[in-house]
Amino acid sequence: MTVERYLRLVAGFFVLLSVALGHWVNEYWFLFTAFVGLNLFQSAFSNWCPLMTILKKMGIRSA
Repeated sequence: MTVERYLRLVAGFFVLLSVALGHWVNEYWFLFTAFVGLNLFQSAFSNWCPLMTILKKMGIRSA
């Protein structure tokens, strides 16, 4: 898999996890959902997010 596919996989997992935690544990987990969404939004314009840097350092190739 490529960096971009891992990024979508991890972001989707974090959104689903934080929505579930916000529903069953504490509503403050919805702030993490908003953080992931904002990070995805800014990465659409800048083509960069922190996870991309981490994945590239792990040796995962870009598309």
